[in-house]
Amino acid sequence: DFKFSYLEFRLWIGIWTAVLLLALVVFNLSFLVRYITRFTEDCFASLVAIIFIIDAVRETFDIRKRYPVNYHPDVPLDYNCSCIFPSNSAYNDSDEFNRTECVKLGGSLVGSGCLTPKYYSDIFFFSVLLFFFTFIICLTLKEFRNTKFLPMKIRTTISDFAVLIAIILMSCWDLYLGLATPKLVVPSEFKPTRPHDRGWIVPFYTGKNPWWTIPLAILPALIGTILIFMDQQVTAVIINRKEFKLKKKLGYHLDLFVLAITIFICSLLGLPWFVAATVLSLTHVNALKIISDNTAPGERPKFEGILEQRISCLLMSILIGLSVFFTKILRFIPIPVLYGVFLFMGVIALRGMQVFDRVLIFFMPSKYQPDHPYLRHVTIWRVHLFTGIQILSLAGMFVVKSVKMIAIAFPLLVLATCFIRKLMDYIFTQEELYWLDDILPGHNVGRVRRMTVVRNVNFSKDKNCNALITTNEKKQNENDAGLVENGLAKVRRLKMVEEDDSGEATLVVYLSLT
Repeated sequence: DFKFSYLEFRLWIGIWTAVLLLALVVFNLSFLVRYITRFTEDCFASLVAIIFIIDAVRETFDIRKRYPVNYHPDVPLDYNCSCIFPSNSAYNDSDEFNRTECVKLGGSLVGSGCLTPKYYSDIFFFSVLLFFFTFIICLTLKEFRNTKFLPMKIRTTISDFAVLIAIILMSCWDLYLGLATPKLVVPSEFKPTRPHDRGWIVPFYTGKNPWWTIPLAILPALIGTILIFMDQQVTAVIINRKEFKLKKKLGYHLDLFVLAITIFICSLLGLPWFVAATVLSLTHVNALKIISDNTAPGERPKFEGILEQRISCLLMSILIGLSVFFTKILRFIPIPVLYGVFLFMGVIALRGMQVFDRVLIFFMPSKYQPDHPYLRHVTIWRVHLFTGIQILSLAGMFVVKSVKMIAIAFPLLVLATCFIRKLMDYIFTQEELYWLDDILPGHNVGRVRRMTVVRNVNFSKDKNCNALITTNEKKQNENDAGLVENGLAKVRRLKMVEEDDSGEATLVVYLSLT
């Protein structure tokens, strides 16, 4: 609208973004990730997964707009339409052109059937089949690792290459039928997308944009820096969770430094910016899980950690670079197949999040609820309250992202989830937040953990605390004695009485198995 050169303005946005990211590294501001708790992680990661799912379904069904379906086949179709050119045109009315070519060449469409669309009876429905079959094959082969068929190594290999197998099978099916389904559009030559008005390097200043657009680019760069910082660091925090049992140290500063360099290079070349993708990163980590091989009959394999190495990332980067030479093969991949992969990645990422598990608990009677640790220490209505606040935050982020007029404020809303989490300190106790989320800096995590017991069972004060033994504890003593007699374990029970703010004594029982 303002006749600006987009690539030149974008270059300066990328330069200022790189400068701001380097400033974050120099001033050690990555320590702010301490305030990114599971509440923010799950909100952001769930949003990305939901976007993957919604966009995949929407784009698949939008194929119907390009290849419309005739839902009234009994009604005769009127295709009476002619292309009329002006008298001074180089083309004659007798020349045969389709509607798009006629309008592009300066002609006019005349006839009662010019608005009648061309219908396709099979392309849309076959695209839907490709979409769902790709998703089902990916999900089935991914879960094949946990079945009882074939040796463990074969099951693991099939599970790791589930996406590739699904893409090959569905692409071969589409090639066999020979339908004109929409295919992946890739360039046939290695050159800039618009070679007529730009080269490989975007110039810093050509005079097309006023000089004041250079300092003006700081404003969108600031918003972009917030989004990149949150996207990169939230993904890094999710990947470095304790449950993944990673051994190598963290690299938040190094990640931002490398990111700043790549953003500058990509802006100079007019390429998209690269940042850690939450769904792709979770999929990569899940593919590198190490599962125990030696298990007792009937016992499920156990998760032992992540295979930490650099080979897989290096090979992925090399293959992405070499993909420019595979364009003749990639153009045979149907677009619905890729949408099915996106749906699979979104569903897999969503299934591994605690917020998704807590949403399912809304619809479960108490006797069917899974044995999650937070359900042992937090009453169920407080769990639902925490989940409700998280869902409202997620819904707000999704609405802001979906409305184009206010979508530029999306990075600020992602940052606002950290402040919402801080306000929750006034709604929930630290013991509840310890099990539902993470404790923010400034609180003694060890003391909070010591003060938590199963559903906070309280007893009246008594001078002789050793007499405070419940029926459940007596049953546990009998079970422990049976373990010792069978030689399976030696059980030591330690009792400690702590007082809370109300003056009541709480009995805490610790079991030590050796």
